[in-house]
Amino acid sequence: MGRFSAILLAPLVLSGCGVAVEYGDIPHSQLVENPRCNPDKSDAGAIAGKDYFAVTSRLPDCLGENVSLTNHRTDRVRYARFAPPEMIKPSKGKKQTIVPLAFEPEADWWSGLRDAANLRKGRVLLYVHGYRETFPSTAKDTVQIAALSQFDGPIIQYSWPSQGELLSYAVDETNMYWDERNFRNFLTKLARLDWVKEIVIVSHSLGARLVIPAVEYVDRTSTNADASNIANIILASPDIDREDFERDIAEEVLAARRVNNDRRITVYASLNDKALAVSRALHGYPRLGSPYCFNPFEAKELVTKGQAARCFATKTKYETQPSKTGFTIIDTTDVTSGGSGHSDYLRSIAACEDFAAAVNGARTRSERIATPNAHVFQLKPVGKVTKDQVAAGCKRVVE
Repeated sequence: MGRFSAILLAPLVLSGCGVAVEYGDIPHSQLVENPRCNPDKSDAGAIAGKDYFAVTSRLPDCLGENVSLTNHRTDRVRYARFAPPEMIKPSKGKKQTIVPLAFEPEADWWSGLRDAANLRKGRVLLYVHGYRETFPSTAKDTVQIAALSQFDGPIIQYSWPSQGELLSYAVDETNMYWDERNFRNFLTKLARLDWVKEIVIVSHSLGARLVIPAVEYVDRTSTNADASNIANIILASPDIDREDFERDIAEEVLAARRVNNDRRITVYASLNDKALAVSRALHGYPRLGSPYCFNPFEAKELVTKGQAARCFATKTKYETQPSKTGFTIIDTTDVTSGGSGHSDYLRSIAACEDFAAAVNGARTRSERIATPNAHVFQLKPVGKVTKDQVAAGCKRVVE
């Protein structure tokens, strides 16, 4: 999920209210008629200065001065480069955010990615966003991830047709499932390239439901029964059924042979995540990104032991090698920052620092506090933080 107030959303979602998808005033075929949407060859001038890579199943709008991506589905996946978002003031109307964007022929896009990856030992970061996002909002997050982590390779954003609307969770969920094949095919191709040595996947919220099945698929269909270059998977506030995840990661994504090949998953979870509280109410069962105790007897037992009533996903009941799981949960409950508590990895200073380290392969940090669950760690607050620093959030880390 994206940015919203769960208090406002809950009664509307649970009562069945929502926003219908409107086709728009212009035939979609006209939006993509301009050659800028379907270039035959790369335009060096158009992609100059656009250092971020994008793959999208969103319908483009190439009629205006600036190429943009709509909230609609499209008939094909397109490949693009983009630069950081810019705020512009039109001659009429309010300020708006645009993302300098240029499409490339698929073959040229892959060639450009290869050149960028070869400069950085074959490392690639793939970011998959969640609910209630637009391309400008996810482009901003992509740039922040790059700044936080100082990742030493090309960064790809996979942009699926989220509506960017508060009341369109059901539509976003539908579009996410519609896009499973597109994303699976893209990840399969990326993972099978011999020059891609390591893929770091970062997903937020609903994006986890695209990532996990796709990784399972790539693993099953790889010639060596292993997508060995998909090594580091980070799930921030994942909106995925906790028990479903527990079962499936043991059988597929974190099978022993893959963990022994350096596969690991890091989950960022918070009990203060209001967005996932709404998702739990909607779906009936806890989400992976929230340590809510569905079993009240388990919660009572934890309190009796003097522990916080927080219940986390575990892999031990399914696995044969409990000493090496490749599975870590970072509990950000005590350092949550931001209104909904749903984006701690980009909003909380302590979580940002940990996330940046995880992107770059860190498995342990002194700032992580051990818990009775060997795979679960809490984070220490980052000293005394002023109001201005709280407002700036992870900009402090960037600086």
